[in-house]
Amino acid sequence: MKEIIYSDLPLLNQDLFENIHQLIAYGADKIELMMDGDKWGKMEELFAGLAPRLREIPVEFTIHPPAWDINLTSENKAIREASFHEYKKAIEFAGMIGASHVVIHPGFCFSPVFDKKLAQKRALEGIHRLCEVAKPLNVRLAIENVGYNGSGLYTAEEYAQLLDGVDETAGYLIDIGHAQLDGWDVPKVIESVKERLIALHLHDNMGESDDHLPIGEGIMDFKKVLAVVNQHKIDCELILEYAPGTPLDKLQVGKELIKREVLVY
Repeated sequence: MKEIIYSDLPLLNQDLFENIHQLIAYGADKIELMMDGDKWGKMEELFAGLAPRLREIPVEFTIHPPAWDINLTSENKAIREASFHEYKKAIEFAGMIGASHVVIHPGFCFSPVFDKKLAQKRALEGIHRLCEVAKPLNVRLAIENVGYNGSGLYTAEEYAQLLDGVDETAGYLIDIGHAQLDGWDVPKVIESVKERLIALHLHDNMGESDDHLPIGEGIMDFKKVLAVVNQHKIDCELILEYAPGTPLDKLQVGKELIKREVLVY
């Protein structure tokens, strides 16, 4: 049976180790650490102390670097460089704890005044640079589709071609909630990138905002999404990424829903 990963986003700003033990108690096979909020404010100053403690815990991890305030394609060069270095730190930390992948947001374009093609060029340059950091550490980069209501950099077709010519260190992470808000045909996009699909972020919404609802509580037909994974026997990770404050028993319910839909292979 596929492992089901729980993001610790529902427990944002709470104690890291208490969060991990709670998620294990609620059935996490693996945990995605969201390196955001006040507990991660010092970043690399924490790593030497955290890494050996995390390696002692009988669960594996994936890493989600800071999601707020980071933009590899910012119009401001200093912000672009700061974003790159925060991702670099997260990748190095992933290497320290043996995390399987690091989520990378390629960036956002928040105003129609800005040049989206230039933003795409900057994103690709950033991904190439980050691959050079990640490859020697045996850490994969999971490039996520982010942004909606015009702030995303890519159409579905552009996203599916994003990694053409990029080192195999990088693969795709499709966030099905974001894809839904952008009007993508989610099963079709999954099929189009299946050879390099690292993971799916699974959550739901009502089609208007990025609610990160538990699957089955919005309008997403997640059964069709998982059917594509089954049909093509796609070896990708399934990550439940629910909103801060979501009761943890909702993760258990989500895991059971997935187990009923995903075949053993």
